[in-house]
Amino acid sequence: MAKVTLKGFILVPESELEIIKSELIIHKLLTLEEPGCITFDVTENSENPFRFDVYEEFIDKSTFEYHQARVKASHWGKITVHIERYYEIVD
Repeated sequence: MAKVTLKGFILVPESELEIIKSELIIHKLLTLEEPGCITFDVTENSENPFRFDVYEEFIDKSTFEYHQARVKASHWGKITVHIERYYEIVD
């Protein structure tokens, strides 16, 4: 099966910036522990503090889909449900 790559960014409202930055630490750790996760990087953009650049790779489509389902059901998924996401997924 082919590797799945997601790249793009999220835009965080100023009112939610501190909670997102705080919870992002746990979100990163949990994702990196997932089976099939090759890399997972979410970084605050140096030019726009409300933009976080996202890059992630999973070994195949099923591990990527597992990640997506886990995130939706997680605390991170609940607190970011209204965050604007701009992603491109390549498999």
